[in-house]
Amino acid sequence: MKLHIAHRTTYSYAAPAGYSIQLLRLTPRRDATQRPLQWRLRVPGRRVEQFDAFGNQTQLVTLEGPHIELAIEAEGVVETQEGMAGVFPHEGALSPLAYVGSTTLTHASPALDDLARGVFEGGVATRERIEKLMEVVTQRVRYRSGATQVTDSAGDALMRGEGVCQDQAHVAIALCRAAGIPARYVSGYIFDSAAARSASHAWVDIWLDAEQHWLSCDITHRALAGATLCRLACGRDYLDAAPVRGVRRGGGHEQLDVSVQVIDASQQ
Repeated sequence: MKLHIAHRTTYSYAAPAGYSIQLLRLTPRRDATQRPLQWRLRVPGRRVEQFDAFGNQTQLVTLEGPHIELAIEAEGVVETQEGMAGVFPHEGALSPLAYVGSTTLTHASPALDDLARGVFEGGVATRERIEKLMEVVTQRVRYRSGATQVTDSAGDALMRGEGVCQDQAHVAIALCRAAGIPARYVSGYIFDSAAARSASHAWVDIWLDAEQHWLSCDITHRALAGATLCRLACGRDYLDAAPVRGVRRGGGHEQLDVSVQVIDASQQ
């Protein structure tokens, strides 16, 4: 499958900002499940590119001098593989055990600990138990757009009982890690021909120790990840894999506008 993706993020400021710095993870990964055929990133300012510890290609962008707007555009075509059935081979030097420790966003509350014991008996991940995990998370955290903030933790989402794909991913990761099972957060895009609009998306890789590979799971749709997903970055939680994160000096009130379009280019 070939996905044409266009992603624009625009920050508008009420007064001129004197300095902005942004860390971007907007370049799709090249791995066993996908390969970028063409990709272009347009952003003003000085740019430094590197790979982080999780294997994500990053751009650190600094913009100096007065500006009342910062526009970041990413666009290109990514070929994704059919038939992987969620299987994601382990790659890179980082051990899966790097994803077993909790973080601020995935710290297990007593309620999460209790839930984990009911899903992962004996602390072992199997495909059947991962199917149960997806069912439990979507039942306990119903999807509702705008229900949470990016700073909300897995415990917050579980207590509230609703959230977005990011929250459902964090809850699933917290349940895995509470049982001693490595799990990591994945950010990217989803193509859904039935959806009213395209969107960024978040899902989860769970380590199957017996099979020695990751099982990539779209928690929100209770399905194994397939060719309709394009992977941007992975990490311990959202903060490690966020497509755009930054700070600025000055500017006053900020307005953020994000547009994402994902098209099946193989049909064109």
